[in-house]
Amino acid sequence: MSIDLLQAHYGFTRTPFGRDLAPGMLHKSAGHGEAVARISWCITEKTLGVITGEVGSGKTVAARAATAALDASRHTVIYLGNPAIGARGIYAAIVTALGGVPRFHKASLIPQAADALAAEEAEKGKRVVVVVDEAHLLSADQLEELRLLTNADMDSHAAFACLLIGQPTLRRRIKLGTFAALDQRIRLRYAMPSMSDLETASYIVHHLALAGRSDTMFSDDATALIHQVARGLPRAVNNLAVQALVAAYAAKKAIVDESSARAAVTEITAD
Repeated sequence: MSIDLLQAHYGFTRTPFGRDLAPGMLHKSAGHGEAVARISWCITEKTLGVITGEVGSGKTVAARAATAALDASRHTVIYLGNPAIGARGIYAAIVTALGGVPRFHKASLIPQAADALAAEEAEKGKRVVVVVDEAHLLSADQLEELRLLTNADMDSHAAFACLLIGQPTLRRRIKLGTFAALDQRIRLRYAMPSMSDLETASYIVHHLALAGRSDTMFSDDATALIHQVARGLPRAVNNLAVQALVAAYAAKKAIVDESSARAAVTEITAD
């Protein structure tokens, strides 16, 4: 179904439950607020942090909110969203982001990246924040390369803040003995929690209000079912809520009731 039809039917001023939200428009659940606060501390302290959570729990959204609040004249944010670039790719991406041309040989690329990080602070007065998303997919070599990058001036000075964002397997991998040196460097660890039932209800109301509807559009039963099936994970709530709106529209209902929500569950969970 066309989103335009859905917007016209319900009188939405924008597509509800979308991802293209400015940081100030994000729903501030307790878990989200805690994650943003901890990430901000990690950046201030120029340390290594690990944020983990299930798919769709809002890890990247929290990192985006925290980095968006930074003073751009005093911070340089480098976002690495594709671990498939390999160990050399991490160094090359950092050098490129800082305005350099990566050297071909890794042996010379490593000190080039370290020098570029140091120069950004010493010469430009800017703190570098490296955000590595999907970090559970990083290879052992990549994790070791990141650890070596944080080892500046014989451990006396941190050249940048580094944030590893990934699924719960990342936390378990780092605890393995082979990553003991990296594990010891981590000063921030946070596991994103799911939203509570009350937070899911508030989340749905918040997103509908952003789309121009401040009246009740989802029944309590519908909200409860969406929360249960989505397990309080924001992305899953988004998907179910949109499908429930479609089902209610198809049934010519003014609000989303439990049967509309159940139709959405069937649609999304069907093979």
